[in-house]
Amino acid sequence: MTTRIGTFLSIGSPAMSELAAECGFDWVLIDLEHGCESEAALPNQLRALRGSKTLGIVRVSAPHADLIARVLDWGADGIMVPHVNTVAEAEHCVRSATYPPDGHRGVSRTVRAYGYGMRLPGDTPPKPIILAQIETAEGVGNADAIAAVEGITALFIGPADLSFDLKARKSPIPYDDCVHSIAKAAKDHDKGCGILVRHADDKEKLKAMGFTWLAMDSDLSLVREGFRRNLELARAW
Repeated sequence: MTTRIGTFLSIGSPAMSELAAECGFDWVLIDLEHGCESEAALPNQLRALRGSKTLGIVRVSAPHADLIARVLDWGADGIMVPHVNTVAEAEHCVRSATYPPDGHRGVSRTVRAYGYGMRLPGDTPPKPIILAQIETAEGVGNADAIAAVEGITALFIGPADLSFDLKARKSPIPYDDCVHSIAKAAKDHDKGCGILVRHADDKEKLKAMGFTWLAMDSDLSLVREGFRRNLELARAW
């Protein structure tokens, strides 16, 4: 599988989306779960990607069918759904994102995804990218079954949530073992596997494990560290 390098966008600025595309990222994750902007600001962030090869993936705040449909109608290439713990939840995400007969997403020919009516969806519109986040011990236990769900593009690990959940539940399974288990589940079902990477040195190790959706840090953390570094340098003069 092709390795796709992306980044998380939490600031909520179209300028950040546009800059990430200019830099050549394969994909960006526009974050409605923990990000700083509202759902209403999303279309302008997606517009900033127009004309680029950068895929716009939106992390919805929850697997609400109406929210998933709106995000895709606004022109997102796909969705990321947090806390997918069971097969039933994975199947719900797929049904919400796809048209009949595979799902129950409503059809509108005048949405941005179809050029406001200038491009019709056709009989077989492309299926969206669906990244199911595995962020709990329960999700790890069901990772193999979730990966088997038709329509799921990749399993995506949320490192912070997964680490927190394992500690909170006093799970005897080490975090690293969970990561390997999720990667294996994805590989066994010929699905992608992704993770948020905080340290660039980890990239090659993760690629060797089979990770194909790598998000290299976020706009907010990069700006934060840049501010801190410059301030430290300035105060040292």
